[in-house]
Amino acid sequence: MKTHPDGGLAPPRFQPLYQQIKAAIVQGIESGEWAPGQMIPSELDLARRFSVSQGTVRKAVEALAAENLLARRQGKGTYVSSHQEAKAQFRFLRLRPDSGPATQPESHILDCRRLRAQADVARGLSIRAGESVLFIRRLLTFAGEPVVLDDIWLAGEEFRQLTAERLANHSGQLYVVLETELGTTMIHAREKLRAVCASEEQAERLQVARGHPLLLVERVTSTFNGRPVELRRGLCRTDHHHYANEL
Repeated sequence: MKTHPDGGLAPPRFQPLYQQIKAAIVQGIESGEWAPGQMIPSELDLARRFSVSQGTVRKAVEALAAENLLARRQGKGTYVSSHQEAKAQFRFLRLRPDSGPATQPESHILDCRRLRAQADVARGLSIRAGESVLFIRRLLTFAGEPVVLDDIWLAGEEFRQLTAERLANHSGQLYVVLETELGTTMIHAREKLRAVCASEEQAERLQVARGHPLLLVERVTSTFNGRPVELRRGLCRTDHHHYANEL
C-alpha cells in the first residue's frame, strides 16, 4: 500500500476510482482517524488529499452514507455514523410495538461469562470450535414487559475487557457500549428468522406459557472488513410487537 504525500494511505488500485476513495475513507474510520460521531473533512478537502475530483469524492461519500457508515447533516457536514445517534438506534433493532411509537428497551443482564465456542457458534463467527468467546444472556423489557430473550456470543480480543460489572452500568444498547468503551463498531448484519415454541425456561423468562409461539431472530453482525464479531439469537414475543423491515 502506497503512502499519500500528506502521510495518509493511498487508495488501493484496480478498482473504480470512487471505490478507491471509498476504501480510503473506510481505512481512516477503521484506524481511528475519524471517530464515530466526528465530522470528516469536506468533499473539497478530501478531493485535494486524494488528488481526485470533488464529484468522485461525492460519489464515494454517497455510497458510504447508503451503507450507514457516514451520516449527512444538512448544513453541518458529513459525520461518521454512531450507534448513539437517534436515527441509528433502531437500525438493528427491528422489533416494533403494534401501536404507538418505537421505544428503546431496558436491558437486564442475566449471564456474562467466557466460554469455548461450540461448532455452530464457531461457524457463525468464522472461528475455530473451542476458541474463547464472551457469552451474554440478557432480557429486554419494553415498559416493564419482557419481550426479547437474547443469547449473544462475541468473538475477538477486544471483548476480553468486557465484564458483567461493566455491562451492569449500562441499561441501554449493547452496541453503544461496544462502540464507546471498546471501539468496536457494528456495521453490517445478516439475519435469519423462524417460528419456534417456547421451552419451559424460555417461557418462564418471557412470562408466557410453555409452547407459546416465539420469533427466533438469528443475527451475525460484522465490523470493518466484514469481520464477524457477534452471533445473536433473540427469542421475541410477538403478541404486542412485530418485526418490521423496509425493502
